[in-house]
Amino acid sequence: MDASKITWMLAIACLFAGIGLGALGYHLLNASADGLQKLRQRLAERDRELTALRNDMDDHLDEVSRLVAALQRDSEALASRMAQDVRRLGGNGAPPTSLEVSVSGTPTESNGVEPAMPRDYANDSRGTLSEAFGLKDDDSAKAPQPPRY
Repeated sequence: MDASKITWMLAIACLFAGIGLGALGYHLLNASADGLQKLRQRLAERDRELTALRNDMDDHLDEVSRLVAALQRDSEALASRMAQDVRRLGGNGAPPTSLEVSVSGTPTESNGVEPAMPRDYANDSRGTLSEAFGLKDDDSAKAPQPPRY
């Protein structure tokens, strides 16, 4: 074989190798671009879903507020109707109630004072949650305390 033929064959082989390496590099770089495009598309879909959910939640809260207002109107109408019935039947006014429900939904006593919250401890320091509860004060009756870690 001639040296010129070997040179041409080597040049053609290098051309094919370069084309192959270029195609491989383009494929690898384009794959990350495709992944980025898919990620952007998913993000846009999530944004649309979130916007739709927010709009639905706003509509739901508007409807709930309208229903609450209607319930309050009906409640006031019922109370006035009961007061009219009591007056018509010869009662002394509105029927007595021990607890009334305030606007916030918590029961209050009729004199306006809220009832005390229940507690899980006693008034003094020797309540049921005290470490000394049920122990006698004399030294002979005290049992040895287990070690605390």
